Amino acid sequence: MAEVLVYVDHVDGAVRKPTLELLTLARRIGEPVAVALGPGAENTAAALAEHGAVKVLTHDAAEYADYLVVPKVEALQAAVEAVSPAAVLVPSSAEAKEIAARLAVRIGSGIITDATDLEAGDEGPVATQSVFAASFTTKTRVSKGIPVITVKPNSAAVEAAPAAGTVEALAVTFSDKATGTKVTARTPRESTGRPELTEAAIVVSGGRGVNGADNFAIIEALADSLGAAVGASRAAVDAGWYPHSNQVGQTGKSVSPQLYIANGISGAIQHRAGMQTSKTIVAVNKDAEAPIFDLVDYGVVGDLFDVVPQLTEEVNSRKG
Repeated sequence: MAEVLVYVDHVDGAVRKPTLELLTLARRIGEPVAVALGPGAENTAAALAEHGAVKVLTHDAAEYADYLVVPKVEALQAAVEAVSPAAVLVPSSAEAKEIAARLAVRIGSGIITDATDLEAGDEGPVATQSVFAASFTTKTRVSKGIPVITVKPNSAAVEAAPAAGTVEALAVTFSDKATGTKVTARTPRESTGRPELTEAAIVVSGGRGVNGADNFAIIEALADSLGAAVGASRAAVDAGWYPHSNQVGQTGKSVSPQLYIANGISGAIQHRAGMQTSKTIVAVNKDAEAPIFDLVDYGVVGDLFDVVPQLTEEVNSRKG
């Protein structure tokens, strides 16, 4: 069976959930070979083996921390040359998509971004995508080279499938291009204690109907009761009510959670493009004609200032 490279997203050896999802998808089209780079790379082996990695290629060097994405691109290119895989799978984070795009150019291959599913095909892996502002769902295949595919978080269930997980050192030689842009300083992002927006299983979002920055406390309370991430529409972000880093939509972040709750969001196509692949969608809006209701699984016509606090209270009471 052909091998499939999986780029590992980890923090000091702690593997992030989207990578484990990629291993599930990789097993559909071949044998997963994980590529872990940077500090703690060798410590990823146990988790990766538990979820199906037959082999773990590791490499650590100061360049991964001191410079931007090019060292990681060159390491992944070295892995492609060593393995000759059937495909390369990468999480759809901002950094990883840049790595994927640069890799595709270097190896002369086609690239598919933001896939939501993956299956084996007679002429190579076939990816499912939501395109044209989520107006269409397509089946896509790379026709040239080794497919490089980025996959949205929450696109597949994490499944344990113990494998050998043999750790091998990856030989990497960096070019002058790898050190062309140096990181001069880092500022840790302030933690909210909530899940990362793009990886969260539940997202609670607020829009124009929230009517003010202070009122987002209602949205946050519901999110915290559910252990969810907080999102916002472009209208709310442009009004200065919530940070741009939490914007969901075509010009913000794309999410695909198990549950998406839209509060006071009309459902403009730009917002729908960022959340339409959510598994279950719930909307609260006092306008019964709001476009968001054309999309939802469950809709509540009502004032969010009445509905959301009651929902939060009910969730908390059931937890108690």
